Order: sequence, then structure tokens, then C-alpha cells
Amino acid sequence: MIPAASSPRLQAWWHSLAVYRDVRVIRVLFLGFSSGLPLLLVFSTLSYWLAEAEVSKATIGLFAFASTAYGFKFLWSPLVDRLSLPLLTPLLGQRRGWLLLAQLLIIGCMVGLGATDPAVDLWWTALWAVLLAFASATQDIVIDAYRVESLEEHQLGAGAGTIVLGYRIGMVVASGGALIVADVAGWFWAYSAMAGLMGIGIVTALLSPEPDRAAATASVREQESRVEALLARTAHLPGWARETLGFLYGAVVCPFVDFMTRRHWIWILVFIALYKYGDALLGIMAMPFYEEIGFTKTEVGVISKGYGVVMTIVGGLLGGLMVARLGIMKALLICGVAQAGSNLVFAWQAYVGAELGWLVVTISVENLTGGMGTAAFVAYLSSLCNIAYTATQYALVSSLMSFARTFFSAGGGWLAEQVDWVTYFLVTTLAAVPGLLLLLWMMRTFPSGATRADPKAALADDD
Repeated sequence: MIPAASSPRLQAWWHSLAVYRDVRVIRVLFLGFSSGLPLLLVFSTLSYWLAEAEVSKATIGLFAFASTAYGFKFLWSPLVDRLSLPLLTPLLGQRRGWLLLAQLLIIGCMVGLGATDPAVDLWWTALWAVLLAFASATQDIVIDAYRVESLEEHQLGAGAGTIVLGYRIGMVVASGGALIVADVAGWFWAYSAMAGLMGIGIVTALLSPEPDRAAATASVREQESRVEALLARTAHLPGWARETLGFLYGAVVCPFVDFMTRRHWIWILVFIALYKYGDALLGIMAMPFYEEIGFTKTEVGVISKGYGVVMTIVGGLLGGLMVARLGIMKALLICGVAQAGSNLVFAWQAYVGAELGWLVVTISVENLTGGMGTAAFVAYLSSLCNIAYTATQYALVSSLMSFARTFFSAGGGWLAEQVDWVTYFLVTTLAAVPGLLLLLWMMRTFPSGATRADPKAALADDD
């Protein structure tokens, strides 16, 4: 309860917190845990096991290729959207059926990976790691689609914040928890314990309702009329070839066509690429910056990787609250300006040097605003999806975001070598400006941000 004398504005913010009490948002928390659990089992936890088995550092480095499935998941996301699974889809629905399949595959791969011995037959370890990454990436596709389809637009930010919270908890369990079990009982039981914890995701999937996708009917009918026209033009082909061609057109081409019918769709893609530009340049050089100005590994580990994670989670939850209270576009603007401002705090840190008190302030501001910006941005990406093609379109826009972040951050090292640290962080602040200016233009030109609020809107935008 809040005091009756509180201002109406404060009361409105307080009531907005109710978004985190909605069962649909709470459900996303448990799905986030299920999503974060497998990740480090093919990254740092597996690397520790390989090092213990006296595998060479060069070979351990090559195991990074096992995780490439996460970067290319958009390639098979159309199957998640369109392919019905025998037994599971009729029984549970398209989303929950795929989710349960992915989770069962993850459990099997975790047990299989834990049963290998990298000191004896490294190839089996590598194979199970690749399969686990593939199953995990598939689960991520389904969870993203389920989250977008089951939440209302004002809940998308809260969904982003809670899934980050669950994801982080899953990562902590898969790293620290798995190492503790391995130390006590061995690696097989460590991976088996993680497989058991996947039961949380399975129970969530079984107890959750299938998202209502009836609103997508109009969009699907409009787009798939083109499939029928294509099949009519290919009547001379064998039946199996026509069916395959029709499926591929409906599953792969139609989601692209649907997205490109949006007004100003090119500028939307440019905005997706630019919004995190300044943040990407900061993130790629943060660790070299800490080391060069004189912070110890312990100081960086405790403050940046420990306390910083907590601030990121808080920022994500705050960003979700802002989306619920202000709407996606206004939250994007406020969080984007705050993100850019955090780069200025780094510039001040570079000026004062290895001052531990200021490092706490710097990490607080950077991780808090980064979490806010990520929650608002994920909510925006989610709002772009037509629920007829959620898995495919979200995988595509999120892959574009990841690719742009990698591409733009690649030049950060070169820039840092040319200038001092204060100048570097001032430049990275300016790098955030184009995205913010484009956002302001978008807010004036199409205030809705071309979101998915009306599934027919994307088709009617050019009328």
C-alpha cells in the first residue's frame, strides 16, 4: 500500500508495478531460467571440464564453434512457425509442442554430454556439445515466440526484464552450481543434475496455455493467397515438389514479405542496427580499459561481474516498468538517452583513474541503464512481429541486432589505439546520437513504431 497523500503520478507508477504480478509475466521468468540453463554448459563450464581433462588450449578454443547454432537459429525458425509435430502439436499446440520437444532434446543432450570422457574420446564430447547447442537454440526460438504471443503490448517490457532475470539465474546455476556438483560427484552427475533442473521448464510448458493466435488469421490468409497462386503456376511440377515449394514460400518468403509491407521498414531495420551502437563500442573495450588504468582482477570481478549483474537485472525490471507506464517508444527514448549518458560516466572514470569508489558508480550507471535499454529494445523488437510469423520474424530482427552489435564494435579496438580513453568514451557517446535522432524522427512520423498491435496493420500500412 502507498500513502493516500501520495501524488497521482506516484500512484500511477505504483499501479504499473502490477504488470510483474501478472501470471503471464511470471511464467516468462521460469521459461527464462530454462533458456539460460544450457548456455554455459557448452561454454565456460565445458571449458573448465576440458581443461581438467588436459585438453590443449587451442582445442578448447575450437569448441567455441559448438555454439554457432545460437547465431544461426533464424535458419530453422520457419520450421518452428509452420511445421506441425506428430502427437505433440495436436496434443499441446504449435508453441508448447515445439517447446516440450526442445526441452526433452536438451535433457537427452545434457545426459549424453555428461556421459562422455573428453580425455578418451573428444569427438563424442564435441558432438554432444553441438547437439546441445542446437537444441538450446531451438528452445530459445520457441520461448521468444511464446513470450511475444502470450503478452500484451504493455507487458512486453516486463517480459523482457523477467526473462533476463530468469536467464541470469539459469546461467549462475549452470556455472557455479554445476562446478560444485562436479567437484563432489563428478561431471556426469553435474550434467545430469542440470538435466533434472530442466524439469522446471517442462512443468512450466505443461501448465501454460497455448497462445491465442486467432488474430493472425487475416495476415496468414492474405499472405498465403500468394502461395496458392504460386502452386497454380507450378501445376506442371510433381506433387511432392509443389508441396515443398509451397511450404518454403509460406514459411520463409511470406514472413519477409509481411515485414516489408510495413511503412518505412528500411528505416526500422536501420534503427535496429544503430540503437545499441554506442553501447556496443563501450562494451567491447570495457575490460581492456579496466586493466590499463590499474584495477585488479578481483576488483573487476567483484564489482563488474558480480555487483554489475545485479544492477543489470534491476535495470531490466525498471525498463519493463517504464514500458508498461510510458509505452514502448517513449521508454526507448528515455532509456536510450540514459545509455548514452553512461558512456560519459566512463569518460569521467578515465579522467580520475583507478578510483574504486568511482568504479562502483560507473558500473552502477552503466549496467542499470544498459538493462533498461535492453528491456525497452527487446520489447520494441517483440512488438514488430506479426504473430502469424513470430518465431521467424523475431529470430531475424534479433539476429540483425546481434550482427550489428558485433560489426559495429569490431572497430572499437582500432579507435581506442588512436585516442586516449577520455576521448574514446566521448566518441562512443556521440555514436549513440544517430540512433536517437532516428528514433525521434520515427516517433513523429509513425508514433506507433510500426508495432504488432493490429495484426492487419502491417498489410494496410501502404494503403
